[in-house]
Amino acid sequence: MTNITPKMPNADKLESVGLASAYDPGTYIAPHTHTAHQIVHAISGTMRVSVHDMMWFVPPGRALWIPAMTMHSITCVGPVDMRTSYLSRAYPSPHANVRVVSVSSLMREVLVRLAEGHGGHLNVLLADLLMNEIKEGKLEPLSIPIPSDPRIARLALHLQTTPEDQTTLKVWSTRLGYSERSLIRSIRAETGMTFRELRRLSRVMVALDKLSAGQSVTATAFNVGFETPSSFIHAFRTLVGATPGQFLGR
Repeated sequence: MTNITPKMPNADKLESVGLASAYDPGTYIAPHTHTAHQIVHAISGTMRVSVHDMMWFVPPGRALWIPAMTMHSITCVGPVDMRTSYLSRAYPSPHANVRVVSVSSLMREVLVRLAEGHGGHLNVLLADLLMNEIKEGKLEPLSIPIPSDPRIARLALHLQTTPEDQTTLKVWSTRLGYSERSLIRSIRAETGMTFRELRRLSRVMVALDKLSAGQSVTATAFNVGFETPSSFIHAFRTLVGATPGQFLGR
């Protein structure tokens, strides 16, 4: 497989280009844009994609829709086997902004077929099918705000990299040089959430990586900082709309 981005489709024609690529664990693809729309799907492995002020989590069974000329970077969590389709801007964008889309069996097969590059005259039909699947697919709430304030960004990054940490808001306020009340206001201004909500969301998003890698629900619950598996399942269902088992199709 190749890790080189192919030539983009002609912006004035209904064209598509597929790409199959494999990446090692921890691979970071620096911020970049494409002149075409992009739908990226990992048939194995998980990705985190940074776009402007949001971090999007893309586990197996999901794909990320990225409109043309959107600056983004990608981090591969574990080994990632990726299938990407680039669709010319002649196709109307089904979503104005970046979105995580649930991948149906049909969408997966179309992405794989386009990535193989042997569609020939069928490529237009496959691309039409793909665009319809993207438009009609279920959107998944798998993102976390990226704070612009450096101190709140430091806190948010810590919550993602060390989700099991139980450090209190009071300790964080001292550590970051805030009063407790000021920190509460700053977190809400930067993320739209309370400290507790941000920590819970971070834990659930990090759990996606662990569950996708085959870790059990019980082990994942404790590894990301929940006191019991049941509290983890409740938080997961509240934020994602399904239990961990339902989300992963187990």
